[in-house]
Amino acid sequence: MSAITDRPAAAWLPILIAGCLVLAVNLGARMTMGLFVQPMTLDVGLSREAFSLAIGIQNLLWGAAQPFAGAIAERYGTARTIAVSLLFYALGLVLMGFSDTPLLFGLSAGVLLGIAVSGSAFPVVFGAVARALPPEKRSWALGIATAGASFGQFVFSPFAQFMIDDFGWFMALMALAVVCVLIVPLSLQLRGKADEGHGTEQSLRAALREALAHRGFLYLTVGFFVCGFHVAFVATHIQPFVVWCGLPAMVGASALATVGLFNIVGTYTAGVLGGRYRKKYLLSLIYLGRAVVIAIFFLGPKTELTVLAFAAAFGLLWLSTVPLTTGLIIQIFGPRYVATLFGIVFFSHQVGAFFGAWLGGLNYDLQGNYDGVWLLSIALGLLAALIHWPIGDRPLPRLAGAAA
Repeated sequence: MSAITDRPAAAWLPILIAGCLVLAVNLGARMTMGLFVQPMTLDVGLSREAFSLAIGIQNLLWGAAQPFAGAIAERYGTARTIAVSLLFYALGLVLMGFSDTPLLFGLSAGVLLGIAVSGSAFPVVFGAVARALPPEKRSWALGIATAGASFGQFVFSPFAQFMIDDFGWFMALMALAVVCVLIVPLSLQLRGKADEGHGTEQSLRAALREALAHRGFLYLTVGFFVCGFHVAFVATHIQPFVVWCGLPAMVGASALATVGLFNIVGTYTAGVLGGRYRKKYLLSLIYLGRAVVIAIFFLGPKTELTVLAFAAAFGLLWLSTVPLTTGLIIQIFGPRYVATLFGIVFFSHQVGAFFGAWLGGLNYDLQGNYDGVWLLSIALGLLAALIHWPIGDRPLPRLAGAAA
């Protein structure tokens, strides 16, 4: 029996808690960006398309930087990577408050925040959590960590809206920056490198060749594009969408909080089910469920009740893909390079997020509504449901040999 399997809860529980809190701040602060669309576009004079483009760039660069952030964490340590990234996260939020042109806003909210977010996001934290826990607890732990991120969304969305309403959008951004700085000491719990607790020796180059030659890895990469598209579109545009429907702005903030609340249940459940059933089938059902929920909301009446009902249903499916996708990567390729491999898959997620955020604003500026992007979201959900079903999810032969 390995040393990891023998580890008591006291050894890995602080790591899991720290990972949850880091992800709560990372996701919680980022998911408030949509709340700043209206006040900043009115006060600063940005167009909605310019704001959406900056958020799209943020998502794209976050994804592009993610494999490198994962590799840096695996070589130099997770704690250092997260600490530096959180400090740059805070700096990006501060500079965002002083950006009064599309160029400056794109550089702060887009480029700087996009790179900063990558160092404290799912792949880096998941790498530390996966190394710390025994294999039989990993799917559950990844679900817990993702649920922790959702708790951040549940808390930060109403908090940011309260700050915007009572103190203005500038002070709201400063408050988010302070929280990022305060969470830096927690990164010390996540110290460690990828060469701790893995079962086989393998170079990063060999791991990349192995993954890129695996059809299932490519399917996961394509499918995660859809997840990013859905999440970024809803996160960035649900509040302006409900305002366009004639509802109060707080309904949009409440919808984001509701998504975060129900996502706690959804991600935890996905983590538990991922330890009992085949993850690829669960992923197909999640994407199919997204398509159905979006279609019902798009075709139905828009009231405060239906918006919150949509947020609750979509929240159950919101990030439940994350522990299952990460779990599949670990199951097939092992935990050694999970931060880097999931970082590559996550880049596809963020390419989808770029288009989800940007096309929402572009569609509104051109057509005066969001109809085209809602319909595209339904079609992409159906595509993702199909593409996950045939994934080959058996562990590679080298992992079986290492276990033996």
